[in-house]
Amino acid sequence: MEIELAKSYGFCFGVKRAIKIAEEHPGASTLGPLIHNNMEIARLKKDFNVSLANSLEEVKEGQATVIRTHGIPKNDLKKLKEKGGEVIDATCPFVTKPQQIVEEMSEEGYDIVIFGDVNHPEIKGVMSYATGPVHAVLSVEELSRLHLRERVAVVAQTTRKIEEYNKIVNYLVPRHKEVRVFNTICNATFENQDAARELARRADVMVVIGGKQSSNTKQLYTICKQYCPDTYHIESKEELEPAWFAGKKLCGITAGASTPEWIIEEIIGKIREFKV
Repeated sequence: MEIELAKSYGFCFGVKRAIKIAEEHPGASTLGPLIHNNMEIARLKKDFNVSLANSLEEVKEGQATVIRTHGIPKNDLKKLKEKGGEVIDATCPFVTKPQQIVEEMSEEGYDIVIFGDVNHPEIKGVMSYATGPVHAVLSVEELSRLHLRERVAVVAQTTRKIEEYNKIVNYLVPRHKEVRVFNTICNATFENQDAARELARRADVMVVIGGKQSSNTKQLYTICKQYCPDTYHIESKEELEPAWFAGKKLCGITAGASTPEWIIEEIIGKIREFKV
């Protein structure tokens, strides 16, 4: 069986930057998981003593704290600074941008619509920068239930699919006098999704590697599943099953933006051991 990696996969710019920042601050803590990959977080703890604080209450007074790639709510940032420790901002610049847009557009009197998951840490952070009405939606159906004013500004979660974002925008434009649209989906997301789609069209089996809570990895899984029914989303080599590969000629591999190369290499090595 041949194994082929997607042309674009794995760590994005923002994640690489955050990992480097954490490694440069041994002994610091992160407020929330730095990235959506438990194995990489465990490596940072083991090799650099970078601990995890799940809430502001867990951050010690005077503790150096790294802000996660997804960012944190504006008020949490203020409270974190009040604790007196060094605050190291590892928020991805592609996440900082929608925060700035929401703050600016909200101050100018626009209702804010965010295409994204209201429970995702990135979206919680972005919403916190609004000074007026702000709504997070995942579908046109949810959007249709909102009572928006005439002026609307719309942004997207960085890891969403552009096709779905277009549906939100196309619903808003004919229904409001002014709609300001900002494309805040990360280029790395586009590239990984396009590469996964191309490979899934040809593969007999696809393995999508990444955290089970990772939004962009789940998007990759959904895309691959459309073109290759035998698609599996795993975090580690322990989840692999030999039966998945029996009789297959081409195994495609892709990985989410929070998946380090060492995990990908472990999984490929394990698949080769099956000798199918």
